[in-house]
Amino acid sequence: MSRSSTSSLAACVWIPLFPLRCEEARQGGLANYPTALLAPDTTRKLWQVSSLARHAGVKPGMTVSQAIGLCSTLHLIEPDPVHYDDCFSRLLAALNEISPVIESGELGLAYVGCDGLEGIFGSPGKIVDAIRGMMERWNVHHSIIPSFRLGFGLGKFTAWVAASRAKPSEAVIVPVGAEKNFLASQPISVLPLDSDTHRRLRLLGLRTLGALAALPEAAVTAQFGALGKRLWRLAAGRIAEPVEGRIAPEPIVAALTFFTPIGERELLVHSLDQLIARALKHPRRIGWRVQAVRLRAGLEGGGSWLATHLLKDPTADAGRIGAPLQTRLEQSPPTGAVERLILEFTAFAPGTTELQLFARDAQAAARAGQQRALQSAAREIRMRVQGGRANLYHVIEVQPWSRLPERRYALIDYEP
Repeated sequence: MSRSSTSSLAACVWIPLFPLRCEEARQGGLANYPTALLAPDTTRKLWQVSSLARHAGVKPGMTVSQAIGLCSTLHLIEPDPVHYDDCFSRLLAALNEISPVIESGELGLAYVGCDGLEGIFGSPGKIVDAIRGMMERWNVHHSIIPSFRLGFGLGKFTAWVAASRAKPSEAVIVPVGAEKNFLASQPISVLPLDSDTHRRLRLLGLRTLGALAALPEAAVTAQFGALGKRLWRLAAGRIAEPVEGRIAPEPIVAALTFFTPIGERELLVHSLDQLIARALKHPRRIGWRVQAVRLRAGLEGGGSWLATHLLKDPTADAGRIGAPLQTRLEQSPPTGAVERLILEFTAFAPGTTELQLFARDAQAAARAGQQRALQSAAREIRMRVQGGRANLYHVIEVQPWSRLPERRYALIDYEP
């Protein structure tokens, strides 16, 4: 259902505090006040805080009572994770206009594969300018990215470090071959570290990546194991992890709207079971196992709730698909009554040979049904258009390598 491609050259697009930026765009004037976004899984703690709130001593992870005690004018915002996810999806779609190889990280962090883009845009500086221009145009339309940062280099880690060093709306470009010299002066904190490993490195007197890379690889591996080996190679510029783009399949969606908002966990679990059963019966799912699932809830009075899960073992068993979502409903339920519940299967893995045989049959039946629907729609359009001729065309690819859009595609008469 999907295929992947990779790129060694990477551009990193980073928007710090992306969810909070989305709220500032949606609620005008928030940027002028100390604000804090409540955690999605509990409204008793803070998730993200603005710079004005930080100056007052407010920090992420604090309880609401602690934060209010430090800053009485603090504006608290209910989280809307579905909105943030939708905004980020639109951002990824915009980046896809620059490159077909896009990899997403956490909210507000994305990597753009740049292999081959020099033939379209030119030098790394011009590639970055194209990405910056797209971001600025996208910001005009959506107004949620006032301070993006860009980094360019060989591999995702170098690009990420470059982006973290960039000023708002600017870029840092690391030429190919200069990774080691660039990384040497960077602080240890740019590595993907847990707090305990970070503390141990600082106790050893290691403050920069250069200091870590100066140690023997074997000694770091002996002290920290496989994690230490990877950290040493990242610090030394020995690893250039490629951007892994993936063309995601169209998700299978099942939704349920409640006439009366519900908050009882038992009813939500029962509704979830119904949605899973309905989604598993979809013709496009037959022959494929579910690998990633997402559950969204629209709450009464606004706001949302979101749960995503990547199954270690892809499956078509309803119980195994629903178990992690039920656990999330029990441990971190929606903070309000649910008006609408939406289940999505977002990634798939091939099934057995027998399942694939049935899948081909189901896909053929689905395509035949789509063809009949298109034929019926085309006939109806021709009947409604005066003269009996409707301008129905089919877009075909002619010169996909051309820089001019009008040369890449052509229109031919469409006859379903």
